[in-house]
Amino acid sequence: MRVIVDQNKCVASGQCVLAAGAVFDQHEEDGTVLLLNASPPHELHDAVRRAAALCPARAISIRTSARALDT
Repeated sequence: MRVIVDQNKCVASGQCVLAAGAVFDQHEEDGTVLLLNASPPHELHDAVRRAAALCPARAISIRTSARALDT
């Protein structure tokens, strides 16, 4: 899994941090998303998917490899 964030879309709602705080944080200046781990371990994949689904601005994308066993 590869996580991609679009800073220009982010509206600083913080839903990503609540869903997957080990992967996302917020910039102190403006509250926009700060990606802590673009390749999170398997045990965090469900939380990252939840974070992407909860994002009101759809600023989080997830890429998966066709060969990956965890997709």
